[in-house]
Amino acid sequence: MKRRVVITGLGAVTPLGVGAATLHERWAEGVCGIVDGAGACTDFEPTEHLSVKEARRLDRFSQLALVAAEEALSQAGWHDEVPYDRYRVACAIATGIGGIQTVEAQHDLLRDKGAKRMSPLGIPQYMPNANAAAVSMKYGLRGQMLGIVSACSGGSHAIGTAMRMIQCGDADAAVTGGSEATLTAFGFACFNAMQALSPSGMSRPFDARRDGFVMGEGAGVLVLEEASSAEARGATILAEVIGYGSTADAFHLTAPEPSGEPASKAIEFALNDADRTPGDISYVNAHGTSTQLNDAAETAALKRALGEERAKRIPVASTKSAIGHLLGAAGAVEAIATVHTLRSRVIAPTLGYEVPDPELDLDYVPGEARPLLAANGGPPVAISNSFAFGGHNVTLVLQGVEG
Repeated sequence: MKRRVVITGLGAVTPLGVGAATLHERWAEGVCGIVDGAGACTDFEPTEHLSVKEARRLDRFSQLALVAAEEALSQAGWHDEVPYDRYRVACAIATGIGGIQTVEAQHDLLRDKGAKRMSPLGIPQYMPNANAAAVSMKYGLRGQMLGIVSACSGGSHAIGTAMRMIQCGDADAAVTGGSEATLTAFGFACFNAMQALSPSGMSRPFDARRDGFVMGEGAGVLVLEEASSAEARGATILAEVIGYGSTADAFHLTAPEPSGEPASKAIEFALNDADRTPGDISYVNAHGTSTQLNDAAETAALKRALGEERAKRIPVASTKSAIGHLLGAAGAVEAIATVHTLRSRVIAPTLGYEVPDPELDLDYVPGEARPLLAANGGPPVAISNSFAFGGHNVTLVLQGVEG
C-alpha cells in the first residue's frame, strides 16, 4: 500500500511578489506581474533575505530557491529544527537552464580580461543542481538530493519524484520545487531567435490572439511529508499529492505532438495513480503558455483524457497569464497556486483572455475570479499540467482538505 503524501509548507518568489499566498491573492485580484514583455521579480532584493555570503556566492536562480525554501520550511514548522532523521529527508529541486547569469558574466570576463580573472565560483554557481545543493546545505538535509532538469516540466517532475520517494519509503519527507532566473540578454536572444517569445509582450493563453510566451523568473518550493508522520507531529495539512503521471511525446525537440495523445496519457496515468476519475476533477491549472501550438495541443489532451463533455464543464486557468513562463520553476509555482486555489476555494482567471479561439472551446475562466465548487461533495481535486521542450509531459493530481 502506498504511503500518503501531504503538503505542509509552501514558499514562492514570483513576479507578483515574495510569498506563496501573495501569488494567488494578486492573481485572483487580476493583477498582472508582466511588465515590458517580461515577468521579473522586481520585489525581490537578495540582500533583504539572504546573508552577504549567500548573496555573493549564489547565482540568482539559487538565491530565489533559498528564499522560497525558507518560507516553505517556516510554514511547515521546520524553521528551527528538522523534525525527521536528516538522512530521511530528500531534496529535489528543478531548473530548466541553471545559472545563466553567471555564465554570461564569466564569459564576458574571459573575453575582456582573460582567463586569470575568472571566478573559481563560476561552475559551482552555474551548475543546474546548485539550487538543490544550496537548500540541502543550508538546512542539513542529508537524504537523496537531486537537481531535476527537464525543461519546463522540471518543477512538476521534482514534485512527482519527491512524492515517489516518500510513497516507496525511501524518505519520510522532502523539500521540492524549482527555480529559474533567465531574464538575460542571452536568454531573450535565444528564445527570440526561435520565435518562441511573444512579440506583443503579452501572455494571453488560449486567446485567439496569442502569439508566444512571455518569459518570467522565480521559484516555488513545497514541503512534502508522509501523512501519518505529519499528523503525529501536529502539522497543518495544506493539501495532498495523490497522483503523478509522466510521458514523452517522442515527436519534436520544441513542438508538442499536435493530437495531444501523449500529454493525455500523462493525465490519464496521473488520474489512475490517484484512483480518481474525470468526474472527480474540479479544476485544471493548465500549462497554458500562450503559444499557438501548446494551447491547442493541451486543449486536445484535456478532451482526450477527461472526455470532451466533461472537459468542457471543468474550469481551466493558466497562471502564466499573470506571471509569464517560469520555465523550470513553472510546474512548482503552478502547483503552489493550485494548492491555494483548493484552500481558498477561489479560481483565479486567465488574464488577457478576451477573444475566443473557435478551435479551443473549454472554460478558460475569463474575466474575473470565481468560486471553486467541489465536483463530488468531498474535498476538491485538481490537476496541474506541465509540458516542455524535449517532449516532456507531466500531470500532478492535488487534493484539498476538508473544511
